[in-house]
Amino acid sequence: MSELHSPRQNHLLAALPEAEYERLLPHLELTSLSLGEVLYESGDSLQYAYFPTDCIISLLYVLATGQSAEIAVIGNEGVLGIALFMGGDTMPNRAVVQSSGWGYRLRANLIQKEFDRNGPLLHLLLRYTQALITQMAQTAVCNRHHNVDQQLCRWLLLSLDRLPGNQLSMTQELIANMLGVRREGVTDAAGKLHRAGLIDYCRGHIVVLDRPGLEARVCECYQVVKTEFDRLLPAFGNLPH
Repeated sequence: MSELHSPRQNHLLAALPEAEYERLLPHLELTSLSLGEVLYESGDSLQYAYFPTDCIISLLYVLATGQSAEIAVIGNEGVLGIALFMGGDTMPNRAVVQSSGWGYRLRANLIQKEFDRNGPLLHLLLRYTQALITQMAQTAVCNRHHNVDQQLCRWLLLSLDRLPGNQLSMTQELIANMLGVRREGVTDAAGKLHRAGLIDYCRGHIVVLDRPGLEARVCECYQVVKTEFDRLLPAFGNLPH
């Protein structure tokens, strides 16, 4: 393993008991994940589960017209590939790298064997899955009932929770595609946050300057998701962010 990277940078892997972690360690493959990389398309057979460490993977629902909307984000709190242990074996959505970085992957047959062992990883994965379902449901509610300003604040906060710092690289066009809104709406919303001194934005690089300010403007959806993750995965509260 590289000295700069460790599987324990992923909160699910870090929450495993030492013996379980050491047993999995030889099978975890470090992999670079680049911005815009499509890991799976809808219907693809899952070959690996991915455990991000300092990147974000976006799950998108893609319409027949080619339009898309984000339904969930996965970062260092979780794993891509829940279908492997939920019995589906194929990807129901497109999975694309939203913020580049690194992660670890585990072959599909190995994660299925872990699930069959009925050990600590199984229970972590099931609780994570419930939290992910909450995020998906709340995203649908947010996209239907809240304005673009609130959606952007939610998106920024969820992304920050899954990254080690306060910066992310993402163009306004890509954010618009994630939220399923017009680019002009994102430009207007980002401009308001910039003028309020909450973010700095330049050429696809976003720096959050005032997180409490964002939390004061966001809709209830962000806190609903965060509360459910904290409830189901309390061990994460003891891990560094």
